[in-house]
Amino acid sequence: MVKEPAFIQPAPYLRWLFPGSFWRMNKKEKLVYLTFDDGPHPEITPWVINMLNEYNQNATFFCIGKNLNRFPNVVYDIEKSGNTIGNHSYSHDKSILKDNEQYLLDIENSNRIYPTNLFRPPYGKINFHQFFALKKKYRIIFWDVLTYDYDERFTGEQCALFVKKYCRNGSIITFHDSEKAFSRLKIALPIVLDYLKNMGYKSLPIKIG
Repeated sequence: MVKEPAFIQPAPYLRWLFPGSFWRMNKKEKLVYLTFDDGPHPEITPWVINMLNEYNQNATFFCIGKNLNRFPNVVYDIEKSGNTIGNHSYSHDKSILKDNEQYLLDIENSNRIYPTNLFRPPYGKINFHQFFALKKKYRIIFWDVLTYDYDERFTGEQCALFVKKYCRNGSIITFHDSEKAFSRLKIALPIVLDYLKNMGYKSLPIKIG
């Protein structure tokens, strides 16, 4: 029996601490929102897009700005397939997480490359100063189900099990299209897509005005 990690499905108090942020979407319909962090990657992201296309699903890719710069063709493929792109910082650098000025500048540097009103904090970490500053411009997206596909303690099958156990109407489900996660993602994502299909769920890209 796998010991489940914290924050697969964040506690309600975390959602209350950041008013106006998004952890879960429409609760009344069989819709979910697959998301992929840390790309784009020239090989992994196209594989994800192909898997989504095979199951007629769409997603939101929270991209790192420096990767957007490096792989513009992959960015085009994300958009062409009907998916959306969100800001996941320019550098994804842990050293700036507590430096408010550098943190905010890093977000804006990414937004200059690809303007979007969607933002997901790198590592899911943001303080109150950063949150309320960014909330004026962005829709801040967290998650309702975290797959832990980046964590070597778990197998791809276990990551998929987390989704199957906690997925519900409106869930924002977080994967990673990164080299660190791919050994688990390539196992978990087909299982999850098959599960969503069998359960009658449609995954949509996040679009918030």
